[in-house]
Amino acid sequence: MTTTDAFTTCLWFDGKAEEAAHFYVSVFKDSAIERVVRWPEGGPGPAGAVLSVEFTANGQRFVALDAGPEFTFDEAVSFQIHCAGQQEIDHYWTKLTEGGEGGPCGWLKDRYGLSWQVVYAPLPDMIADPDPERAGRALRAMMGMGKLDAAALERAYAGE
Repeated sequence: MTTTDAFTTCLWFDGKAEEAAHFYVSVFKDSAIERVVRWPEGGPGPAGAVLSVEFTANGQRFVALDAGPEFTFDEAVSFQIHCAGQQEIDHYWTKLTEGGEGGPCGWLKDRYGLSWQVVYAPLPDMIADPDPERAGRALRAMMGMGKLDAAALERAYAGE
């Protein structure tokens, strides 16, 4: 059995689904709010209140579900943003930590508690290098960083 649709990620919010969708659309290119669904009369939620927001961020499909306080985000799930260089790293780190918090090794939590990894795109290949010296230097450098520094990672990898 095959589906014709790509996967859609559903994110659970407590009263902030529409706000969060607009925030993510403002941060990423190729993004748009597709549809806002509101509770109908006689539904379990207040009539007219946001039930869900369908949106695209960086070409990925999401649904922001406004479903109450029962569940919250944790680090068990995160989204990786592969950045070509320091300018992109700085952009996403700055935007996503506004009202959130930076963490180690390029990880952060945004203002809604959702975890992100702002990754220098060559880093996974550096760490997987068959030369254990080069891979180890890159990994140790990353482990000592909050926001990733692309130039410092390149220098460590090269042994400079």
